[in-house]
Amino acid sequence: MGHIPEQQSAQRDARRAPEGARAGAGERPAAPVPTSADVARLAGVSRATVSYVLNNATAVRISEPTRQRVQEAADELGYVPHAAARSLRAGHSRMVLMPAPAMPVGLLYTHLFNELQWALRRLDYTVVQFGSLGMSGDDAARAWAELRPVAVLAPGDGTLTPRGVHVLKRSGAKAVVTLGPQRVQGAHALLMDQRAVGHCAGAHLIGRGRTRIGVVVPREPGYETFSAPRLAGVRTAAEACANARVVPLELGYDEQSANQLAARWRELGLDAAFAYNDEYAMLLLRALQDAGVDVPGETAVMGADDLLLGRLLRPSLSTVRMELPTGQRLAELVDRVVRDPAGTSEVHPLLGVEAVARDST
Repeated sequence: MGHIPEQQSAQRDARRAPEGARAGAGERPAAPVPTSADVARLAGVSRATVSYVLNNATAVRISEPTRQRVQEAADELGYVPHAAARSLRAGHSRMVLMPAPAMPVGLLYTHLFNELQWALRRLDYTVVQFGSLGMSGDDAARAWAELRPVAVLAPGDGTLTPRGVHVLKRSGAKAVVTLGPQRVQGAHALLMDQRAVGHCAGAHLIGRGRTRIGVVVPREPGYETFSAPRLAGVRTAAEACANARVVPLELGYDEQSANQLAARWRELGLDAAFAYNDEYAMLLLRALQDAGVDVPGETAVMGADDLLLGRLLRPSLSTVRMELPTGQRLAELVDRVVRDPAGTSEVHPLLGVEAVARDST
């Protein structure tokens, strides 16, 4: 049989192709999406072996040369396992869902979350941050459950309810862990009691002879989860001193708001300020200095978080240093709970505090 001319062959192939798959003039046809069967053929193994290798299965022993051959074939074809299909087969994924915080978090907590994500990745989990602003309670839990995560690290700020924990577990989540000041029935809790931060600051200021303490409450929305218990902690510390009083001070994170507060500082009759954190403390300290209020002569100023910039100020900023666990420790806890989902709910206090005295107090 003679050879078919190239033009006739191309016309024949085009007629055989489905209508939607025909490329336009001058366009190359789109390459088909590679499958695990393609990887298996190229590597000379079964589809089951491909699945074991690419899903890092430990229950089946696969030789290192075979693993390498499968991985090279997958790389050559550009094959990536279908996470949704894998989740359907297993009833869950290797995804750890971390809902995006509803409030701004400082550098200290950002560092912890970054460390935690890296540690979970080393344990072969995929970490996904999910923006659920505008959702609350059970609506948020249902939105998280739709993604079929194997674990959820939820903010312990009242967003998650016991019913929400039930919804997540029914959807296949093996571990539901809250991180924050509140615990939720049915979930493991990593408690960060912010009252301890306020109590530490209040006790330090009272120990320095300050009895009229202003406590900054950030005006920006979302801070209440941390600011309210910190204020309560200062008030608890003040109960030990008969003549001490505590005055909440609303402050926006901008120069105008700080200047307005500093302008009426002497009218308030305060001799100390716990300014929520180092950032608000630095803002207030500068405004007080510009208004002619001597720090620490007339007024002591204290922050929290122990940021480097606070040490470089003049006067250097007194602060509450917070000791948080490593991200590796938290990741290992999540992994252990995933492996033993039937265990009883655990509660772990995480936040250690220490007053660091510098020149501003």
